[in-house]
Amino acid sequence: MSEKFNLFLNGSWKETDEKLEVLNKYTGEVFAEVSKAGENDVDYAIESAAEAFGSRGLSPYDRFEVLKKVADGLREERDAFAKTMVQEAGKPIQQALTEVDRAVQTMELSAEEAKRISGQGVPVEAAPGSENRMAFTIRVPVGVVGAITPFNFPLNLVAHKIGPAIAAGNAVVLKPASATPVTALKLAALFEKAGLPAGLLNVIVGSGSVVGKQMQEDGRISTYTFTGSAEVGLKLKQNTGLNKLILELGNNSPVIVDKDADVDKAATTLATAGFAFAGQTCITPQRLYVHHSVKDAFEKKLVKEVEKVQVGDPMDENTAVGPMIAKEEAKRAEDWVNKAAENGAKILTGGTREGAVYQPTVITGATKDMSVVCEEIFAPVVSIIAYEDLDTCIAELNESPYGLQGGIFTQNLDTAFFAARNVQVGGLIVNDSSQYRVDLMPYGGVKDSGWGKEGPKYSIEEMTKERLVVLNLNQ
Repeated sequence: MSEKFNLFLNGSWKETDEKLEVLNKYTGEVFAEVSKAGENDVDYAIESAAEAFGSRGLSPYDRFEVLKKVADGLREERDAFAKTMVQEAGKPIQQALTEVDRAVQTMELSAEEAKRISGQGVPVEAAPGSENRMAFTIRVPVGVVGAITPFNFPLNLVAHKIGPAIAAGNAVVLKPASATPVTALKLAALFEKAGLPAGLLNVIVGSGSVVGKQMQEDGRISTYTFTGSAEVGLKLKQNTGLNKLILELGNNSPVIVDKDADVDKAATTLATAGFAFAGQTCITPQRLYVHHSVKDAFEKKLVKEVEKVQVGDPMDENTAVGPMIAKEEAKRAEDWVNKAAENGAKILTGGTREGAVYQPTVITGATKDMSVVCEEIFAPVVSIIAYEDLDTCIAELNESPYGLQGGIFTQNLDTAFFAARNVQVGGLIVNDSSQYRVDLMPYGGVKDSGWGKEGPKYSIEEMTKERLVVLNLNQ
């Protein structure tokens, strides 16, 4: 029998007539039934947030205490949250447990940052005629934050939006992904238990085309934080006028394996990173640019390591690759790979599908115009592209409209710095996968990969406004 979950509105749990069935992504069976928000529910959520922001704000220390209690609650319920993610997202259990641990850190970081929000002095007295004046800035909350989150990190990416927003003194209206809403609702229950005043967090479930669209058009929301596709991010930017935006969008991460790289380390690292959660992360290595002098050795080692990766039941602690979020997505990846093979690329390993499970796949001989290279595949697929000259390689990889994170493997410090200065990404990782992320670092892309930064300290800057205060002193 499936579990039942309701919307979290103004501190209460509301059941609605329309329901959303949440599938176990590995078995395909319904494991939860969630109330679905209608137009009135969305309006009430935003109204509640606006009212709570105006009348139920917390002091910085109170925000710290609430967020710290939520972090402690996550730590206590680690196994339960992980198992929920295994079911609704298909995330392998070990990766799900790691996500809970990271969400704990995100909440703790947000809690600490709640006590560090500050302005700075402005030396206006240095201007002629202003000798008797003093000035400083303060940072104030933006008001109501509209948060829209994706399926691939149903806990930690929700934490990255709620945590800093609450720490900054805002109210939040959250719309989690329809494929994975249960984790977010369970997190809301922890906030309720932690004593967050009613209305400061509201969770509504529904489609982006209905609920998300209504949120975009509501002027009571002053800042939007969104993680998802570049296409939807662009629409959000176009439809929200002059409102503040934090956009974490698409990517097709490039990783360079230089002639001076430790080839074994590069191959072993990428064999793990390229396929975690079936490749469904924004910074998963996708385009591997390998120097021609080490290409053969790298390919052999990479294929050998990839073929060790266990695929199957995500509840098995040895599984590294489980199902993709939907059978249709696995079929899309399969079609892209087959089309690449038809046009001259070679499948070195993988390339087969069973339902929503797509085998870890390595392609060589791919070209920049193939979908597996130039678009975001968001699947357990990497493409190897040989290069001879680093300048030409970087120029080609920079042709991508995306630029979230990239990487380079090299033992040459000059080469590493050259790449750091010239690869057009928000972050370049040296001698590790492009997938490296810890939750305190500034995280965000350039070009079609986004706008603004995540990481509690940096999100709080985005979720507050700088206000100047000038004192005219009688001296």
